[in-house]
Amino acid sequence: MTAARPVPSYVLYGEDIPDSSPEFGHIETIAARSSLHDWEIAPHRHVRGVQVMLVSKGQVTLTIDDTTETLEAPCHIVIPAGSIHGFRFRPETIGYVLMLSSGFAERRSSSGDPLLHAATHGRFAPTPVEIVKRVEFLCAEMLAIPQDWRRPNALFLSMAEAVLRSLLPEDEAADEGSGDQRISHLRHLVELHFRDQLPLGWYAERLGMTTRTLTRLCRAKLGCSPQELLHARLALEAQRLLCFANASVVQVSNELGFSDPSYFSRFYLRMTGHRPRLDKSTHAHGSED
Repeated sequence: MTAARPVPSYVLYGEDIPDSSPEFGHIETIAARSSLHDWEIAPHRHVRGVQVMLVSKGQVTLTIDDTTETLEAPCHIVIPAGSIHGFRFRPETIGYVLMLSSGFAERRSSSGDPLLHAATHGRFAPTPVEIVKRVEFLCAEMLAIPQDWRRPNALFLSMAEAVLRSLLPEDEAADEGSGDQRISHLRHLVELHFRDQLPLGWYAERLGMTTRTLTRLCRAKLGCSPQELLHARLALEAQRLLCFANASVVQVSNELGFSDPSYFSRFYLRMTGHRPRLDKSTHAHGSED
């Protein structure tokens, strides 16, 4: 039996482009890429990018991690960075695909900004009929702007923000009820940098507080320490890579910034109660049934 290939990571699907640009923005029609692949986009992920899909006409079946949903147009999908996802479209489906760097969520206006919540948690939902024409107009204008997608101009980014804000309900809380803008900012920093294995002092400095204050804040608002928050995010990503990306234990260890695979294995066992090879093996056998 041939071993499953690891799920690839792209900036733009199917293109081997170095993921080095800190800020990027790209838009294309759904048909531009999916029609070349028989209207099916194989599972992949975007490590440093958020994907927004707008479906105006047709149908899309979304698979994200271990969830599959079939959505009828008009609808929209937001895929957070790192999530393993794929699409199957009904032929001749019409719409747009927007790729934005993870840092785009810094355009949030407050702790309750739905833009931050969507960029870090993702969402899929019907698009209200009354705003379909607006977002179609904005996307068409973005597509017409001449620019290098690796250095998006202010007009492109402003229109991208307008598209997202048109789609997202104003009452979708970004801080999951914590009611504290600092927690919202911390969650976003963790989402952007958890792979970098940065010290707690780095996060505290960017939040304008001491490490001790950060620890007190996390325990009061989240019921855990900031280190536990970081470790939980690392463990979630490790499970995602092992179970859904077909990555090896060594590959996951390297990608998540561990200096030694054996140390990663001990970390994974402590966080999940299972050894990484066991979780990977169990999922692989389950997929064959």
